[in-house]
Amino acid sequence: MTAATATDSRQIALPDAAATLALGRRLGDRLGPGDVVCLTGNLGAGKTTLARGAIEAWTGHEEEAPSPTYTLVQTYEGAKGDLWHVDLYRLKQPEDAWELGLEDAFAEAACLIEWPERLAGHLPRNRLDIALTPQGEGRSAALVAHGAWRTKLGSI
Repeated sequence: MTAATATDSRQIALPDAAATLALGRRLGDRLGPGDVVCLTGNLGAGKTTLARGAIEAWTGHEEEAPSPTYTLVQTYEGAKGDLWHVDLYRLKQPEDAWELGLEDAFAEAACLIEWPERLAGHLPRNRLDIALTPQGEGRSAALVAHGAWRTKLGSI
């Protein structure tokens, strides 16, 4: 394994919701405009909990941060600009995401995307994928860095 691929992925045990929030906060501290994070996992896997931690770090204060399942997008202002929390679960086809302004958000804002598989291959090449799976009483997070995220992964 080369040094470049050694930092491409990471597995993190999250024994409870507090650990999931803490991972989200570490992530949110390191996000900047143009960063895209894709959150996958079954319903109830902890995607919104992790996003809530990132949103709190981004805005600098606790946020209720509801799941955007019905609104599709929630935006939050922070010192570094806008953070989009996107839930694509109800998306019928990938092209519908562009009507939300997602392409502009990829360039100008930080984005947390739940159910990114709904974009069917239209995700940016530079992104961080986080897959959450149940593990005992908690969950496990598998982080996979693509493109520029390879250099950031070690700091999370």
